[in-house]
Amino acid sequence: MTASIKLYTNHGCPYLLGAHRAHIALAELKLPFQEEIIDLSVPRTAEYLAVNPRGLVPSLSYNGNVITESAIVVQFLADAYPSHLLPSGGTPERALARARISFFVDTFFSKAHPHYHKAIFAKSGDEAEEAAAEFVKQLEKEVEPLLGDAAPYFAGSETLTLAEVLTGSFILRVLALPKNGVGPENLIKDLPAKTPNFYKWATAVVEHPSVNNIWDEQKVVARTKARVAKLNT
Repeated sequence: MTASIKLYTNHGCPYLLGAHRAHIALAELKLPFQEEIIDLSVPRTAEYLAVNPRGLVPSLSYNGNVITESAIVVQFLADAYPSHLLPSGGTPERALARARISFFVDTFFSKAHPHYHKAIFAKSGDEAEEAAAEFVKQLEKEVEPLLGDAAPYFAGSETLTLAEVLTGSFILRVLALPKNGVGPENLIKDLPAKTPNFYKWATAVVEHPSVNNIWDEQKVVARTKARVAKLNT
């Protein structure tokens, strides 16, 4: 019996990277689903707050059961539909593979990404350059060694894994925003030389159709520029 899947989402907001994660997972798993766009520019409707009282996206309705928070939504889908994204448990080898993915994702978001975010939204040029340098330093120290066997995806995989599902929407922005004048150029200028593993992996990730299928670079750039300008006024 085919499951009834409905995704409450929004394509346009540059901050809602989590909603994008759900799209990547659903696309890669080739799961049919109904989509409802939530207008985030206005107060949430009573109908949507009944689905998700926090008013955030994504929310996934699966046979009437609502799942919220992007990482939890994606983990549920990966567990419900065993695939190339994530090995099922049951053996130490599979458990180790799952642990490696979890560690990689945690490392990227805890060690490197905060500095990227700080560089994009810095209050001054000096602050932005300092954060950009730290971002590259942390990528080189913490993330680069974890991608030594990427081929082209995590841990030697020829297909996307949960590592890419959870980081792909962020990697799109990491590579796109600085080249479009958002944040210092030093965020990405030295990546090919200093972090070749990361740069090769990231380039493969952003070129994958499941990752970029709802990506609108120019809209994200324009809206991020507007957000930066607003924060700095």
